[in-house]
This record gives sequence, structure tokens and C-alpha cells, in this order.
Amino acid sequence: MIAEKRLGELLELVAKEGGSDLHIFTGGSPMIRVAGALIPLSKYPAFTAEETEAMLKSIVLPDRWNSFQENQTIDLSYEHEANVRFRVNGYRAQGATSIAFRLIPHAIRTLADLNLPSILEAFTQREQGFFLVVGPVGQGKSTTLATMIDRINDSRAEHILTIEDPVEYLFTPKKSLIHQREVHIDAPDFHTALQSAFREDVDVIMVGEMRDYETISAAVTAAETGHLVFSTLHTNNAAQTIDRIIDMFPSEQQSQVRVQLAGSLAGIFSQRLIPRVSGGLIPAYELLINNNAVSTLIRDARTHELSAVIQTSSQEGMIDLDRMLADLVRRGEVTVEHAYEHAMDPKTFERYL
Repeated sequence: MIAEKRLGELLELVAKEGGSDLHIFTGGSPMIRVAGALIPLSKYPAFTAEETEAMLKSIVLPDRWNSFQENQTIDLSYEHEANVRFRVNGYRAQGATSIAFRLIPHAIRTLADLNLPSILEAFTQREQGFFLVVGPVGQGKSTTLATMIDRINDSRAEHILTIEDPVEYLFTPKKSLIHQREVHIDAPDFHTALQSAFREDVDVIMVGEMRDYETISAAVTAAETGHLVFSTLHTNNAAQTIDRIIDMFPSEQQSQVRVQLAGSLAGIFSQRLIPRVSGGLIPAYELLINNNAVSTLIRDARTHELSAVIQTSSQEGMIDLDRMLADLVRRGEVTVEHAYEHAMDPKTFERYL
């Protein structure tokens, strides 16, 4: 009971202070992340190993606690009171329990609210295809995907299936029928949930993360067979994303996967969240749209040329990250130093300034 009360106070503080993350660990005061910066909560005494263990155990279902004890890590979602929801990772560090909480906003915001390009809406209106939101950890990929899925929910009568580990944003059905399946609770893994989707009359599928080639293979097949599929990868740009997907497959299957991907890919959106001069964070992004030139480069294993296609195809809606970063600097939104840290090609970025 004491552990739950202390945890509740900390989670409420994250929401009150506009934080994104909370870290609880043994031997130190908790820390929260606000606008990208970690801040120690020094008024709270250091937690003991027993306290951190008790905090995690208080929010983990009994049947999953044994899994944590065996694997030393666990992912779950946790709702603290109404409208305050977190994605949680519990893990061991030097034998002691640590916990990372990521705040999931209750309201799903629009593309305009998130300062994201309106062209993303075009991908929500497709009947089929494979669309990826990529970028490093903690750059807003899940939020962008949730916004795109909710746009479909607003505008079309579709059967939407999300497969997540854990379920993050909770969708309220509007025009669409929505089912959300959580790995380890509703399905043993992503691949199994994806395979069963073919028998569930699904129109739109959102896969929280593609971790293995079985999941990617099923996702590509779903896109080929008339589904609209959204997913994420922890990659830095479009070219790296294509290479990562291909490299997950055995060498004897890679040529076929290139052909499948060239035909089914709709686009790849890579994003970063950068400190804003006026406070907070602002997104910078790259957008690759699959056209004849892109499809040919994927089939011919010439992904190193994709960046050049993006740079010269702005009239088709493609967006070059380095050009956008330079534009943000000129508009006074971000500093040159912060923009330079996120540039794909520093020399190209300098030319755009």
C-alpha cells in the first residue's frame, strides 16, 4: 500500500509538470524528463531495492510477475486513475529493479496539433499498402501512428486492428470498428496476431513494432493482399529502413522480399523531436513516397540512391530532413547546433543554410 501511494504521487507529478517520462531506481531519487531534459526530484529520498521491487509488483498482474522474475524485464501499460496512462518497462540493473514510465496522453491529437505535414493524411485514405514511421527511441513514432489511425477512425468505416506490446493509446470507435490486441495478454507474439488477422475481416492493421522477419513477412503479405498496414522501426532514415528490413531475411529470400517491398511500400516517414528555441519540442522529418523511381531502386538494391530521390522530389510531396532542418533554423525555431546534431548529411545541411 505504501509503495502504491508513493508511486501514485510520482505519476501525478509527471502529468502535472508536463513531463514525458519517470525513472524510478534503487539508490537514487526519482527523475522525470521534461522537454527532453532529465530532472532529479531531489526532495524524494533515494529508493531502496525493496521499495522499487514493491512498486513494480504493485502494477504487474500476478501471472506476469513470474515472467519478469525469469526474463528480468517486462513491458506493460498502466492506467493511474482516469485519463492518466503510462507505458511501463521494468528491468533489472545490477540485480536491483528499475522502472521507466512513459506518459501516454489521453487525447489523440491531430496532425496540425503535432506540427506534422498534412500530406500524411493521404496515406490514411489509401485502400492498401505498407507505411512505416521510423526514428530513434523516444521521437514520437507511436504518437504519429495513433494520430494517423484515429484519422481513419474519423473518416472511414473500416475494421482496424492494432497489435501492440503493450497497448498504448486507447481508441474510441467512431466510424470504424477497432480492436486492440496486446502481446502476452491477447496473443503470444506479433507474428501470431498478424497471421490470425487474415481470418478476422480486417481492413487496417497497425503493428506496434516489427522485431523479426516473420512479423515483417506477414506485414508485407498483408499489404500485398489488400490491407493497409502501419508499423514502426528503430531506424534513422528511409534507406536504412529498407536495408534493415531486407537484412532480417535469410539471404536466399532477400531478392523476393525486395520485389514484394517495392510493390507494397506506400511510404516511410522518419521523424525527430528537437528542442525549440521558444520551449518544448518541434518535429523535423523526412518523407519518402514510393514512386516508380523509388520502386526501381528498392528492387535493384540501390537504396543508397534514395536520399538523392528525396532531395529532388519535393514537388511530389517528398521531404528532405536536412532541408527542413535548415528551414527551421532560418525561421528561428531551432538553433543551428541542435539542427546540426540531427542532420543526415552535415555538408548538405550546411549548403541549405
